Amino acid sequence: MAKLKAFSDKLNEEEIRRVLEESNSDFTDEIDFEGFLKMYLDLQSRATAKGGNSKYSSSFLKATTTTLLHTINDSEKASYVAHINSYLRDDPFLKQFLPIDPSSNALFDLAKDGVLLCKLINVAVPGTIDERAINTKRVLNPWERNENHTLCLNSAKAIGCTVVNIGTQDLIEGRPHLLLGLISQIIKIQLLADLNLRKTPQLVELVEDNNDVEELMGLAPEKVLLKWMNFHLKKAGYEKTVTNFSSDVKDGEAYAYLLNVLAPEHCSPATLGAKDATERANLILDHAERMDCKRYISPKDIVEGSANLNLAFVAQIFHQRNGLSTDNKKISFAEMMTDDELISREERCFRLWINSLGITSYVNNLFEDVRNGWILLEVLNKVSPGSVNWKQATKPPIRMPFRKVENCNQVIRIGKQLKLSLVNVAGNDFVQGNKKLILAFLWQLMRFNMLQLLKNLRSRSEGKEFSDADILTWANKKVKHSGRTSQMESFKDKNLSSGLFFLELLSAVEPRVVNWNLVTRGESDEEKKLNATYIISVARKLGCSIFLLPEDIMEVNQKMILTLTASIMYWSLQQPVDEQLSPSPAASSRGASPEPSIDAIPSPVATAFSHGSPSPSTNGTPSLDFATTPSSFPGLPLNGSFADDATAPPEVSPSPSLRGEDSSLAAEVSNVIIDDADSDTTTSGPLVEDAASDTSTSIAQLEKEDTELQSEL
Repeated sequence: MAKLKAFSDKLNEEEIRRVLEESNSDFTDEIDFEGFLKMYLDLQSRATAKGGNSKYSSSFLKATTTTLLHTINDSEKASYVAHINSYLRDDPFLKQFLPIDPSSNALFDLAKDGVLLCKLINVAVPGTIDERAINTKRVLNPWERNENHTLCLNSAKAIGCTVVNIGTQDLIEGRPHLLLGLISQIIKIQLLADLNLRKTPQLVELVEDNNDVEELMGLAPEKVLLKWMNFHLKKAGYEKTVTNFSSDVKDGEAYAYLLNVLAPEHCSPATLGAKDATERANLILDHAERMDCKRYISPKDIVEGSANLNLAFVAQIFHQRNGLSTDNKKISFAEMMTDDELISREERCFRLWINSLGITSYVNNLFEDVRNGWILLEVLNKVSPGSVNWKQATKPPIRMPFRKVENCNQVIRIGKQLKLSLVNVAGNDFVQGNKKLILAFLWQLMRFNMLQLLKNLRSRSEGKEFSDADILTWANKKVKHSGRTSQMESFKDKNLSSGLFFLELLSAVEPRVVNWNLVTRGESDEEKKLNATYIISVARKLGCSIFLLPEDIMEVNQKMILTLTASIMYWSLQQPVDEQLSPSPAASSRGASPEPSIDAIPSPVATAFSHGSPSPSTNGTPSLDFATTPSSFPGLPLNGSFADDATAPPEVSPSPSLRGEDSSLAAEVSNVIIDDADSDTTTSGPLVEDAASDTSTSIAQLEKEDTELQSEL
């Protein structure tokens, strides 16, 4: 009875006992959790009825399941609705449904078809989704809705959202807490997008010494926002240090000082003189409105310390008036500190890939965050479960430098066990932040994971190692079997820049997914970019989790081209034969888009933007990621579940059977004899990263790698 004392202020012990007896409970026997839940809900309903309030109603769902009830913050919901109404009110498709009433469930109903979320992602990071790939009709069938949600979730991962616990079914059902959580992440990414030196080089003013610039670059955006806030508070004479967006800003004093120093023309002594916190919060919001800041927050949210909404409020103030100087010397120094474009693109790809794996840490700046070795150990444990000796690892925060070296040395040892090329690479290279070696290591690790997953699917390969050349052969045969003639000579074939081969490959694995009326010839740079953006969105819509950019296709970035091809291959091999060979109901309902010859592809760029028939749907198959399990890529299983322990080593992983065309292709691929493993898949650039593209892991080839790398390093 002592366990049930939470109800003692509404029900006495005798009343509790009577309710339990009505549940036919025998107090001498143990009960299972479902039985306990039923009794708990009975007591809850009695206590609520007697007390006249719902104090206890948020503990469990009033159902016969063990699902916990996730409470919805009405203030956050209202703020997100206001954001959506503001930014999407002029959208050609959504304006018929806007504005949304924040007091209703219209937000969750509107999100069920996936269009709203896709559009919101494009607001946060423009160009992430090619809107030609979104299914936009007044009424969508189940396959079209599933496609939109698959596109949404894979695109959300590609901008840095954590979606390991969200599946397409959750979005289709409009589950409020999951939808609000995803919307919150998307809006946060939008609001914090400029809080880095690349976008806002004036932030260099926040550090006194040039040596601290690297530390600033490694901070998470919200930490940079706090640093910016404290920088101005110190100038204004505020003695405290704000360390969070909750308890430290509840009284409103920090806001009053901040706004007074940023917008002194609207300053009012009454703000600091207010004795009541709510009154001060009202004056603060009036001050902010005179600065044209969007109202993300209410006085109640400030007083109660709503972290998400306070962060959004401070971010709005930063965007409206950051108060930083335009010292040309400091700005030019900050610009010199930023990476070149290619390194930045690769850093982005590997950072997003790591964050999609579902590890406990979150990577904000790849080169800074991996220097202590801990995140690399977490990634290795996902890619090769059981490979890390955690007893010999030190978890952050790590103060002693030699502990960081120990972590990184273990990373190197495990990498060598996985047959990665790490000649003359030491743990200290990672500790010192050697960018080329970090990128080279992560590329090899990503490629290793990718090849292992494909090898696990190819159960008939008789234990043969899977190589880049096998992926190349599969792609060419797949396109050839579909009746096309174009071929890919290598992953650096310059003809790939038009994008036509990948559109043909996507059409070969799922004939209904490409709308050929939207495809250009790919002759000019503008046409190539249109095709490249469409390829990425169609692949994500199909179920591929990819992190490349259109420029990677246009410039034929060998590494990104390989990951794109492998991702399409992985998705294809997971599909049942009957789904590959027979049209889906979605296709029957709309009719597949015809596949013209290359000569018949419309040339004018304007036609590529026409919103003709929506691109045909797939059959709601699971998303594919580079994953820690043989059945899915990392990050998001689109069936709504995620098992951290589903990380069986490749040797014991179950492999789905392959039948039909893919089975024959498997046999052909497994018998491929590669005369020159390097010819198609390696580059001639310097350092270890180039050796990562070797296509075989035989002893002779590894020795060849070692020799080449020894001479280069």
